[in-house]
Amino acid sequence: MRVVPDLLVTNCRGVPERERWLAGLEAALDTACARWGLELGDPFDGPEVGAAWVAPAVRRGGERVVLKLGMPHDEAADEAHGLALWAGDPTVRLIDVDDRSGAMLLERCEPGTALRSQPERDQDAVVGAMLRRLHREPPPAHGLRPLSAMLARWSAATRGKEARWSDAGLVLEGLTRMDELLRTTTRHVMLATDLHAGNVLAARREPWLVIDPKPFVGDPAYDATQHLLNGLERLRAAPHDTVARLADLAGLDAERVRDWTLVRLVVEPIDGWSADGDDLARALA
Repeated sequence: MRVVPDLLVTNCRGVPERERWLAGLEAALDTACARWGLELGDPFDGPEVGAAWVAPAVRRGGERVVLKLGMPHDEAADEAHGLALWAGDPTVRLIDVDDRSGAMLLERCEPGTALRSQPERDQDAVVGAMLRRLHREPPPAHGLRPLSAMLARWSAATRGKEARWSDAGLVLEGLTRMDELLRTTTRHVMLATDLHAGNVLAARREPWLVIDPKPFVGDPAYDATQHLLNGLERLRAAPHDTVARLADLAGLDAERVRDWTLVRLVVEPIDGWSADGDDLARALA
């Protein structure tokens, strides 16, 4: 039996569709190895590897690649399609995909060090540059879902937990701003939606490449939010300056980046709303 990271097991537990996927993972890996002639290494593990089984591999002939099988996860459903559209600019390249299992054969980033190993200001510069390159007009009939589809699910889930809101006025303000942001979006581009310094790796083809996109199409300002939220300490210390710096580096409207960040703090479904998060949202507001 192959090793399965503990966090991946935990994230599958209690969700029937994911439990079925986990039960069939060994067979899916065997199929992928036979299809692509792979010798697999041990899977990557760590706090950010909880939604997929991902491992380095070597193909017959010596090509060094990565095999990725993602658990059922709605936001990541179009990852392979998005990678094909970006075509390695500035993402890892999609070499092949098994449409039945969703297994992806990917370019391997080497040395593969995460951007989070760099100082935060250097991270900002790289993330800003990556956002500029990711944000392209999708081709006709691209098939990617609109950002509004993901946010509609968030809105429904959050409204269903109204009894647990720590500040009803703030959540309602977030929902109102979300609707306004969607209504006033004038530029609809391809979004990674989960771009942060843990999803940018050092590589040989380019100094840095993006991994693990969760593609949607919508307002480019939304795409700066994950990197900001992954640095909560400095965002709390200087919310407006931190937002303005990243927006400038990415060529984005700072006011819209700020408002999308506020929306995520109070609208994105989570297990509970905290006073700490509310304070940051108020500062952004």
